[in-house]
Amino acid sequence: MFPKPHASLKPNTYEFESAPMVRHTGFREYDARWLFPDEINLMGVQALGMGLGTLIHRLGVAPEIVVGHDFRSYSSQIKMALTTGLMAAGLKVRDIGLALSPMAYFAQFELDTPCVAMVTASHNDNGWTGVKMGVQRPLTFGPEEMGRLKEIVLDADFDLRGGGSFEFIENFPDRYLARLLDRPKLTRKIKVVAACGNGTAGAFAPRALEMLGCEVIPLDAELDHSFPKYNPNPEDMHMLHAIRDAVLEHGADVGLGFDGDGDRCGVVDDEGDEIFADKVGVMLARDLSAVHPNARFVVDVKSTGLFATDPVLIANGAKTDYWKTGHSYIKRRVSELNALVGFEKSGHYFFNAPIGYGYDDGLVSAFAVCDMLDRNPGKSMADLKRALPKTWGSPTMSPHCADEVKYDVVAEVTAAFETLQAEGRTIAGQPIRDIVTVNGVRVTCEDGTWGLVRASSNKPELVVVVESPVSEARLREMFKAVDETLRRRPEVGAYNQTI
Repeated sequence: MFPKPHASLKPNTYEFESAPMVRHTGFREYDARWLFPDEINLMGVQALGMGLGTLIHRLGVAPEIVVGHDFRSYSSQIKMALTTGLMAAGLKVRDIGLALSPMAYFAQFELDTPCVAMVTASHNDNGWTGVKMGVQRPLTFGPEEMGRLKEIVLDADFDLRGGGSFEFIENFPDRYLARLLDRPKLTRKIKVVAACGNGTAGAFAPRALEMLGCEVIPLDAELDHSFPKYNPNPEDMHMLHAIRDAVLEHGADVGLGFDGDGDRCGVVDDEGDEIFADKVGVMLARDLSAVHPNARFVVDVKSTGLFATDPVLIANGAKTDYWKTGHSYIKRRVSELNALVGFEKSGHYFFNAPIGYGYDDGLVSAFAVCDMLDRNPGKSMADLKRALPKTWGSPTMSPHCADEVKYDVVAEVTAAFETLQAEGRTIAGQPIRDIVTVNGVRVTCEDGTWGLVRASSNKPELVVVVESPVSEARLREMFKAVDETLRRRPEVGAYNQTI
């Protein structure tokens, strides 16, 4: 019988090597992440594989799974420990080797395999590990599946039927790139800075863009799991500033920044200015809705209100559905609505048929940006950005709030806003036009100014975003109103950044 995992052990002891350790906090809403070896050891990873295999059988899914790993000093060890657990639970394991997360998702289709387990901690510092999992392509786990997996692993409730098998799939990246490039090349040469932050995307992104027909300036494309310059995170200002400098130095048409596992892509325009991912989404939605009239899009509640009010999208018959933040949620909603694309403010974009398979892929996003430039000769990335209606928006602001109370705080804020609306009172000096509560609470005034409060999915924080299509003054008025409501609870701490 396999023993129950411990919550923690002291490293370098006999127990550390002979008993599983799995910290319960590593099971998040839609993936799993731990510090290795402080929060999970290799036997704990093996237990995770046993638990995932057990869950797959109980869900009635064919016991076949794709595994891959990112470029970290220990990721191949993690993957092999996971694989032994999966095989003990009777799964047929197909290993594609070093991979991007979207490469593993693609393998589910290419190898006709229903399940996936990608070993990656994305842009987290070296020392972190994690697994992105799914059993119904192109979807990945949400809270229900993660909750069931957590119970199975922590209770050691395994079904170890044996009979598993292992197969290594040789040269799989070539198959992935061949599928990406099974399309027309660009009609003109676009000069692109491809920034990879020394993450796994460095092995694939510059090559893919060259094959598309771009002139590529690689930036920090050498694989180095210590991330010596900055984390490969297209929301990180260090990375964005490095892209800006390279774009200006080389006179590039656009800068594209890929995160650690290649499922996100950030954009810097030809003038060196970062474009927030939700605004890039509006630009792409304009471009794609002209090609695909009456297209439906899904966006997360942190995203700009332009998706609902932009006159070009309205003229093209586009419809937009605001939904829960989180790659698993948006991916699932795109599938349910058969939307053309899902856009998340973090930079996860989910291109459905006929463009993609419905999962998030930074290279597909990069190709879409290049296609947009290709379809708009004579217009630069900065020109396309300036063509959007002007809005004043905040960064994602995250005041500290303990996990034990953060959802109660959001519920109290929601009730306060709903009371204002029911009583016909104002917020930030304006009547309330609508309130959206699919993920926290997003309150919108009659002039379109809005504010969002939600609980972070994986940190002891709240998430606060505000935007105004009117003025910076209105932006600040909304932030003041939201913050004053939050300050009724003493548990709400300092912000990581403010406007």
